[in-house]
Amino acid sequence: MTANEDQEMELEALRSIYEGDECFKEISPVSFQFRIGELEDTKAFLLDVSWPETYPETSPQITLDAFFNNRISAETKQLILSQLEEQVEANLGTAMMYTLFEWAKENQESLMENHKPVVTAVTSLSSGDTTNAASTTKKKERKEQLTKAQKRRIVSKTDNKGELPRGWNWVDVIKHVSNNQRNELKILTTAL
Repeated sequence: MTANEDQEMELEALRSIYEGDECFKEISPVSFQFRIGELEDTKAFLLDVSWPETYPETSPQITLDAFFNNRISAETKQLILSQLEEQVEANLGTAMMYTLFEWAKENQESLMENHKPVVTAVTSLSSGDTTNAASTTKKKERKEQLTKAQKRRIVSKTDNKGELPRGWNWVDVIKHVSNNQRNELKILTTAL
C-alpha cells in the first residue's frame, strides 16, 4: 500500500470511530484536533495533528499551539510532546492516531501532574488612574445612544445646516392648545 492509501484507510477508520465525538475534529483530510479531557477540566488540552505526505512512514506533526492550551505552561507542553513523540516512535509505520489519542486520554493525569495553570498578567491602575478611568466611564455611560431610526428622524427634520426649521413643532403646540380648549369647554358645560 502507498502512504496515501494508508492515510485514506486511517481517515475512514477515525471518522467511523469518532463520529459524534465532540473531542475529535477533522480540520482537513490530513489535519485533526483532539481534546484530551472535558471542557471544564483545568487539566484538559488540545492536540493539533497534521500528517505529512509520507505518513505513516514518517512522524505526524503534533503541536499544542491552539488557543485552548494557553493556560498550560511551556514545560508541561514540552513534557506532553516528548511523551507523545516516544509513542510515535514506537508506532512508526502503522496507523497510529487512534493509539495516540487513546494513550493520551489514559495518561492525562501523569502528563498533567506538574501542571500549574498559567495566569495571564493584568495591569492594574494606580489609585489616581482609577478615579480618572472611573470618571471617563461615567461620561461614556451618560451619553445617550440613538437608534438608526431616531437619527434618521432627526436628520429628516433638520435643514442643510443641521438646524430645525422655524415652526417644526407647531403642530404639537396647536394640538396642545386645542386639547386645552376642549377641556375648558367640557368644564364649562358640566358647570352649567
